[in-house]
Amino acid sequence: MATTTIANSKISLKLLIDTNSNKVLFAEAKKDFVDLLFGLFALPLGTILALLTKHDDTATTFRSLSRVYQSVQNLDNDYLQPNQTNDTLLTPKIGASNTAQTPLLKQFLAMADPPNQTNVDDGYSRHRNVNVNVNMVHGFVKGVVTSMVMGDLMVKPMSSISSIALLNNLKVKDITNLQEKTVTVDMDEGLKLFMKAFSKSTTVLTDMFLPIKPNVNKDQGSC
Repeated sequence: MATTTIANSKISLKLLIDTNSNKVLFAEAKKDFVDLLFGLFALPLGTILALLTKHDDTATTFRSLSRVYQSVQNLDNDYLQPNQTNDTLLTPKIGASNTAQTPLLKQFLAMADPPNQTNVDDGYSRHRNVNVNVNMVHGFVKGVVTSMVMGDLMVKPMSSISSIALLNNLKVKDITNLQEKTVTVDMDEGLKLFMKAFSKSTTVLTDMFLPIKPNVNKDQGSC
């Protein structure tokens, strides 16, 4: 399970790898990783862009949206309505939700915030018509559930039957080529996950955790 301290939040993930094709078939994930994935939908777009534009390789993928983001960032507040500022547009305040209870997402929100501003309200927004539950659970999925996360981030409940069926569907014939590997998702890996999730890649887990094998034949010289 992940640690609960925000300063050093880490999530463990067990990968099933086909060593023959150097591909992650799926990952066995607990609540903390699935909460991280599902929490993407609860983050404001401005917060996501603030995180992603810290990396050079998002410049082409999000070029137009990044331009809009920069426009707001550079705009003098005198041009905005009295109740609006650059910060309120780019990092809007969100009511306390299950997102705010997820340690790694808390870190992302803190990174995207401008100095001396907190965009997570510790109480429910007064503008929302919700029933306050003093025993509010953390995250989005139940803690007892183990999930199977596919290479393209499709999430399914995990069972031995579903795993066997998946291997059959993937036409895995030699199980001796399968290898389990436990990896850790920290702040850096989480940001990579964000970038991959918003890219066109359908092999996100492979791209993140498996190095590209060198072409041995290409490097061999003639005798």
